[in-house]
Amino acid sequence: MERVRHTPPPTPQLNWAFFLDVDGTLLSLAKTPQAVLVEEPLLQLIASLHAACGGALALVSGRMISDLQDRIKLVQLPLAGLHGLERRDSSGRLWIHATPPAAKGAIKDALGPLLARQPALILEDKGLTLALHYRQAPVLGAYVHRLMGQLLRMHGQGLELQRGKFVVEIKPAGVDKGTAIGEYLAESPFKDRLPVFIGDDQNDEKGFATVNALGGVSIKVGNGPSCAHFRLPDVAAVRHWLGLALTG
Repeated sequence: MERVRHTPPPTPQLNWAFFLDVDGTLLSLAKTPQAVLVEEPLLQLIASLHAACGGALALVSGRMISDLQDRIKLVQLPLAGLHGLERRDSSGRLWIHATPPAAKGAIKDALGPLLARQPALILEDKGLTLALHYRQAPVLGAYVHRLMGQLLRMHGQGLELQRGKFVVEIKPAGVDKGTAIGEYLAESPFKDRLPVFIGDDQNDEKGFATVNALGGVSIKVGNGPSCAHFRLPDVAAVRHWLGLALTG
């Protein structure tokens, strides 16, 4: 993985296929996943760009599709949730990759005593995944990563760790944002378009790698090592850049 180049991305074009992470990319991060704010100008930007590019825009997030839908409120928008485990295509069909329920239950039960001792840690049960957030207790980060790795080795056959900003998530192996992008690109209206993916953390690296392999535009938001080819500094810059597709 390389340091992100300081090269700004090229001007976006309406004949591209847009894949957008949500938290840290379109929305500023908050103390908890439930505390983020979705402003009306962002909703208008997404709706306008989705229409202008012929529907070739999808949100690709670690959130559940139901959560994305409640916040974004655009019923025709393609949504990939839980890092690709859930995917709603452009026609509204829902595709789901199942999780081994016994393994997930064993890990959740094992985390119970820790959560009782450390109320600043938040366990988010997303149905298909388990995400342990430590944003309110960053000093526990190294411990959380070690513990989740140990639980994965004990109970996690067929599962893998997904690391993000102040969160460690256990999810089914072999499905990620890169595979979700690949599935979209095999379908209309994304097919045969240049793909662009914008993300901000380690959860997005496989998406960047998929887009890079296809000669597309990969954009890292903020600092840090990444395989992305371009960088934007923050959420405001992402929104401005996307708006250029509508004004250029």
